[in-house]
Amino acid sequence: MNPDAPLHPFSGLGPAVVLDALDSVGLRGDGRLIALNSYENRVYQVGMEEGPPVVAKFYRPQRWSDAAILEEHAFVEELAANEIPVVPALVQNGRSLHEFGGFRFAVFPRKGGRAPELGDPATLEWIGRFIGRIHAVGALKQFNERPALTPDTFGRQPRDFLLSNGWIPRELEAAYTSVIDQALAGVARCYERAGEHAVLRLHGDCHAGNVLWTDAGPHFVDFDDSRTGPAVQDLWMLLSGERGEMVRQFGDVLAGYEDFCEFDPRQLYLVEALRTLRLVHYSAWLASRWDDPAFPAAFPWFNTQRYWQDRILELREQVALMDEPPLWPV
Repeated sequence: MNPDAPLHPFSGLGPAVVLDALDSVGLRGDGRLIALNSYENRVYQVGMEEGPPVVAKFYRPQRWSDAAILEEHAFVEELAANEIPVVPALVQNGRSLHEFGGFRFAVFPRKGGRAPELGDPATLEWIGRFIGRIHAVGALKQFNERPALTPDTFGRQPRDFLLSNGWIPRELEAAYTSVIDQALAGVARCYERAGEHAVLRLHGDCHAGNVLWTDAGPHFVDFDDSRTGPAVQDLWMLLSGERGEMVRQFGDVLAGYEDFCEFDPRQLYLVEALRTLRLVHYSAWLASRWDDPAFPAAFPWFNTQRYWQDRILELREQVALMDEPPLWPV
């Protein structure tokens, strides 16, 4: 690492700062800190002198405005008020978002759990039922501060960032430019086939790691990527395997989902388009965070020649998949 490079803002977030931040809102830690798996923000489980541990999330500087974070908190609180199993931020001194030492942070009750058994039809139906309830509430209002998931925000903007900042190796730039343009054209065709479709407030990143399972069933965590988008965005990441297996899985999810929220089958045209957008966005996300020392340490394979060769092949596969029929006839 270049010793003359400026320190990343998170470099100033040591254990003492974490404990002092919690103390500033009336939560006195006992010194036990466990760093939890998060790269976008910094998240710690903190033991308390009195009561159970809490989870403290320190937000990445300059990512969200205060209003956008508070809008997320309000959405999760709204879901909790409707008895949906989510984990809202604790309100301390009348606030859910706090500031200490230049860092914004929120505190959450610790809610454990294990990964769900996504191969079990009953589990998928149960998860689908709760996503349906989330979407039924999400459709009641709109986000004003948080962005939308669109082909522009998750496709064209990330593409332009990668190409204009020299992330693609020169010898692969022509091939990458060609295939990503083909992929985004495929995304546009998928959106045209889907036609006009409703958008609503979403979890936004509803993969298995953000669904924790207990004997009482699932609960949903980490609404940090909550945004406006099509309902199927919160459903497709639960699917895996060959096409026949994904058809079965989606049927299981919908069996629960449609108990609470009607699903527009035209959105099935968007499944592979949304997968493509996520792949493009993910590469740009890694590139935009590369000055954070946690990223080169956690993702040493990023920005190698092999990495970009694999992305070219991956996008070629997606171009073909986006032209296939949806999971079932629309």
